[in-house]
Amino acid sequence: MSSIIGVLALLIIGYTVSSVRIIKEGDEALVERLGRFSRKLEPGLNFIVPALDYVAYKTSLRERILDVAKQNTITKDNVFLEVDAVVFWKILDSELTYYAIEDVEQAIGELVITTLRSEIGRMEFEKTLSSRDELNRALLSQLDDATEPWGVKVTRVELQEINPPEKVHKSMEMERAAELERRAMVLKADGEQQSAIKRTEATVRSIQMLADALNKRSDGASILQFLIAQDYVEANQKLGESSNSKVVFMDPKLLTEGLATLMDQNPREGHGGTEDFPSRHRR
Repeated sequence: MSSIIGVLALLIIGYTVSSVRIIKEGDEALVERLGRFSRKLEPGLNFIVPALDYVAYKTSLRERILDVAKQNTITKDNVFLEVDAVVFWKILDSELTYYAIEDVEQAIGELVITTLRSEIGRMEFEKTLSSRDELNRALLSQLDDATEPWGVKVTRVELQEINPPEKVHKSMEMERAAELERRAMVLKADGEQQSAIKRTEATVRSIQMLADALNKRSDGASILQFLIAQDYVEANQKLGESSNSKVVFMDPKLLTEGLATLMDQNPREGHGGTEDFPSRHRR
């Protein structure tokens, strides 16, 4: 009798153990009874009927990452590109994921490749480089719609690299260098223009100040005549000291008259600085 009780106890313990299923937080399991879907097992302690129930599928509901390898694509203007992407996705309905698609991860990967090639094929090369966010949004929208019947949610799509051929890459670098050089030349020209404007404005102000000062003096005309003659002689002196060979044709009469005027109007020395101009200007 005791042996029978022992056997029954073992059978009960074995049945109880085999009927217990513990599901971790973030996971979910599907139970089939006699080959047909029966129910889902939620996180925690669950019981099934041995020999009748069978855990057909157990999966994680957490977000996953699918790294799509580099793919060869071609743009609308026939430029070949190497593009790779990362897809973030998760299972919302494990029943659909298990029964609607054979291998959901492989299916998502193939869908990403075909969608990526289709989107890039609609765009020109330059736009693909400047419209990465637009491509990401287009891929996300199409993938999310396509995977909905599988009980899957695509949360984010990120293009990692868009690599053009080496020749195209070198052409892009040369174009950028030329653009930078052009901008530098424009900035330099603007700076020189602003500098010339400021020098001209300073000269105008100096002339205006000199004119105002001369207008206030009764001998202003004599002072102006002296300054012009002095600048004339200094300019000719610098021209003669230059290392470059030059031939200057000048009217001797004008030169003589200019020198005579300069000598006649040069301030006299030896008077203690009290007489600034020739005596013929004094009354």
